[in-house]
Amino acid sequence: MSATSKLPKISNAELYSREHSALESWRVFEIMAEFVESTERLKEIRPAVSIFGSARTAPDHPYYKLTEDIARKLSDAGFSVITGGGCGIMEAGNKGAYAGRSPSVGLNIQLPHEQIANSFQDISQTFRHFFARKVMFVKFASAYVVMPGGFGTLDELLEALTLVQTGKTRKIPIILVCSQFWAGLLDWFHNTLVAEGMIHKEDMALIQVIDEPAKVVEAIFKHYEKRGFEPSEEEREIQLNL
Repeated sequence: MSATSKLPKISNAELYSREHSALESWRVFEIMAEFVESTERLKEIRPAVSIFGSARTAPDHPYYKLTEDIARKLSDAGFSVITGGGCGIMEAGNKGAYAGRSPSVGLNIQLPHEQIANSFQDISQTFRHFFARKVMFVKFASAYVVMPGGFGTLDELLEALTLVQTGKTRKIPIILVCSQFWAGLLDWFHNTLVAEGMIHKEDMALIQVIDEPAKVVEAIFKHYEKRGFEPSEEEREIQLNL
């Protein structure tokens, strides 16, 4: 190559594309670190129950009080309680567990309008990625308790139902609390999803509807009374592939 030869020019768009690609590749390591850190921090909390519900529920609302009562009973019964770590129902769940015998766990998420972690957490873990956080809700839960909530609550409920239905995670109790709130959705499941063959009728058995706190705890114990809370070797293998 002569001294007068020139290297090919790289356009700004191509330069940006290369930099963006490098950033995407490095992001994989960030995701891996998030999984490793959260798994190490949470590995001792079993058995645990994940509680979901609206961040918009005020402390004087009956749903808040009911959630706090359920969480306290679960905690005193020996279950760690996992929530999303924010306000509303999440705070109520952490508050009830914090007053009980077992750990209160908050899996917080970084949002554009930053979610503030509630003050009732023995273990707090913050996530950047929603999908990593969702894996941890499922991975460590022996049951799901779903209180009234919005899109985020529905997302977690349907995620759990899908994973159990498809065998991508072990079968766990999925309990909806406040039957009146959930009645319309369950009617739609029956009258539309089942009726049109979108799900099997037997899939509805994955859901329990229970309104009394003591019966929520009782239902979880009943599910595990013949097998114990520890996952079998087959279930451990399934959960590794979540």
